Amino acid sequence: MGNKIRVLVVDDSFLMRKLLSDIIAGDPDLVVIDKAKNGQEALEKILQLNPDVVTMDINMPLMDGLAVLKEVMIKQPTRIIMISAYTRSGASATFDALKLGAVDFIPKPSGEISLDLRRLKDEIIAKIKIAAAVDIHKAVGSLTIAPFKETRKISEPKVVVIGASTGGPRVLLEIMQHLPHAITAPIMIVQHMPEGFTLTFAERLAWESEIRTKEAENDDILEPGKAFVAPAGYHTILEKSGSQVCVRLNQDPFINFVRPSIDPTLMSAAEIFGTGVIAVILTGMGKDGLDGARRVKEKGGVVIVQNQETSAVWGMPRVVSEAGLANEVVPADGIADAILRYL
Repeated sequence: MGNKIRVLVVDDSFLMRKLLSDIIAGDPDLVVIDKAKNGQEALEKILQLNPDVVTMDINMPLMDGLAVLKEVMIKQPTRIIMISAYTRSGASATFDALKLGAVDFIPKPSGEISLDLRRLKDEIIAKIKIAAAVDIHKAVGSLTIAPFKETRKISEPKVVVIGASTGGPRVLLEIMQHLPHAITAPIMIVQHMPEGFTLTFAERLAWESEIRTKEAENDDILEPGKAFVAPAGYHTILEKSGSQVCVRLNQDPFINFVRPSIDPTLMSAAEIFGTGVIAVILTGMGKDGLDGARRVKEKGGVVIVQNQETSAVWGMPRVVSEAGLANEVVPADGIADAILRYL
């Protein structure tokens, strides 16, 4: 098998196992080393075969995907991509999985048995290859963020813009949990995520932190202490409206192969808030956020990037750091503190 990425496919549906296996086997860099039809069998094969990447359904008999994930991360941390349903319960379970250490997820386009899975072929292959490069011990390592208690009045309007991709949801949740409800700036969050999941992600952040958080909508007004998650499929920009700053959504072409892109959010924030922008670039593949960070720096704002040691994928933070744009390069457990220091 040479240097091929070794993949274990786990799904209780024979048809889904075959579809996924055929997609994976069609790429010269990947090989399916085995399949499992339930959670118990999956756990045994993961521990026995030590695959590079596992694709795993959430809903399975004997043991569901979350139960397998918990066991694996204790016994033998492994790069696992969850296969998720496009439902509210499916999205909620997906974020539980990401919190437990899953590297990423792939949504089934049309329910538990998705015969049209082949239309996601490129995305599936790309995510497996990205997952194979993840340092799984960084992805599941415990974050111990010390909450920053002090809040201070600020003399100028400020905004925090956080951008993230692969590995981001878990770090974002930890950061939000350690920001006080009285934070003196609004927060814009751009997390690369497929449609159907950003609403649930926003709700999860609201439930598990002190920050009022919602999925961004057209005409939302920015307020200190409130966070907005860019909706999947829409670039999210800020626009001045009288004395207020509002959210505007658009479906302009993809930027850096994604929509929402971090760049337009950062650029619009820089034009309005100038020196008051605090940009945070978290773990993720590619260079989204680089042009936006450059604009923030040109306008006198601050750029914080996650360091290599705690990033599941040190791509987006790396390009910003190597371009000399970062005011600080900090571990995940220092980001909440850094944000509050600049406020």
